[in-house]
Amino acid sequence: MFNDNRRKFLKKTSAAAGAAALPILWPSTASAQWSNQPEKGAKLRVLRWKRFVQGDEDQYMANVKKFTAQYGIEVRVDNEGWEDVRPKAAVAANAGAGPDIILSTNDDANLYPDKLVDVTDLCNYLGKKYGGWYPVCEDYLKPDGKKWIGVPLGCAGNAIVYRESQVKAAGFDSFPKDMPGFLKLMKALKEKGTPGGFALGHATGDQAWAHWLVWAHGGKLVNEKNQVVINSPETVKALEYAKELYPTFVPGTLSWLDPNNNKAFLDNQVSVTANGISIYYAAKTSTDPKLLEMAKDIQHANFPIGPIGKPSEFNLFFNQMIYKYTKYPKAAKEFLRFMMEEPQFGPWMQASNGYTCHPLKAYEANPIWTVDPKNTPYRDAMKIMWPCGYAGKMGYASAASIADFIILDMVAEAGSGAKSPKEAAERAQKRAERYYKV
Repeated sequence: MFNDNRRKFLKKTSAAAGAAALPILWPSTASAQWSNQPEKGAKLRVLRWKRFVQGDEDQYMANVKKFTAQYGIEVRVDNEGWEDVRPKAAVAANAGAGPDIILSTNDDANLYPDKLVDVTDLCNYLGKKYGGWYPVCEDYLKPDGKKWIGVPLGCAGNAIVYRESQVKAAGFDSFPKDMPGFLKLMKALKEKGTPGGFALGHATGDQAWAHWLVWAHGGKLVNEKNQVVINSPETVKALEYAKELYPTFVPGTLSWLDPNNNKAFLDNQVSVTANGISIYYAAKTSTDPKLLEMAKDIQHANFPIGPIGKPSEFNLFFNQMIYKYTKYPKAAKEFLRFMMEEPQFGPWMQASNGYTCHPLKAYEANPIWTVDPKNTPYRDAMKIMWPCGYAGKMGYASAASIADFIILDMVAEAGSGAKSPKEAAERAQKRAERYYKV
């Protein structure tokens, strides 16, 4: 069930959000104990998603090389697009053969939990050593409240990316913090000839804004009893808002996948979008003088607060799964432990400019979040995010529903006028009920 402890956790931590972060618990002082002996002659194969920032892949592979040098275990790493990893992960689970470790997205692990190695010992160790896991990690990978079926890697933080000069030219001194102000800004940008744009194609990561839009108005796919309730007055209100918002978008967003808004923004086609930190990273690390100048104008903001009166953000969750068919489960655990320890994980976050937000609370102290104020809005992505199965139990149905883009399609249909808000909500209800069978 959607973790009720999150509300208590957020209440305790919200006051300290801008204060000093938690100190990292170093190995010499940590109470956590780890004992594991990798199998002799072990070799590992890892399948992970392709990088969106070069520093991610470069440092990840540097850490892999470091692991091999220390343990003598050869590690092969293959990279695929997000949408290609999911089916390959499912095939591996069903066939009982494939990569030993797969880094996938959202709650894919809940599609085949019985095919995965129990990593409770590893997660308990890391949690004790590094200040604990954010509640959303348990929502995704500890579905029964007892056993961890995967190791959280973090999430691709999603925030509003905008051109400060163009927002000011539209008559706004700062980015709006509420829904009426956001809509007013988007209309003003359209009138100025500097429109925004948000992905409405089957974008695995960039669909996050559609969930925010629905949740911010009080809509949800399922309730706490796992009953489908997407066809509700709250959802219809969200879709009516989407219908007003969509005409402010640059043409073509109905077919946008994850790379499209990056390209459109960097090509100066849009002034506002929702994305990870990869757009800013690409601009500020470019050798193109125009992009370097653009980087100075790029700002980030958290999503506006909707009628429910609190943050309702969804970010792309990353999991790390070890499959039971592996011949080397201990070596696989050792690899994941090694990659999650601060000497490797900290530099990886810095090299990727915070593209992946940490799942362990102690990493709030990583300097990547404060060395550049533009990075800071991404720091709390794991802390405030809701799971894709909100507000119900994570499992096959939630994993299948997010993979089928039910909420995203609903917003696209209503926003574009392909269906009325009521019709779009009714269709989403029927699609979801196929997975959430009574």
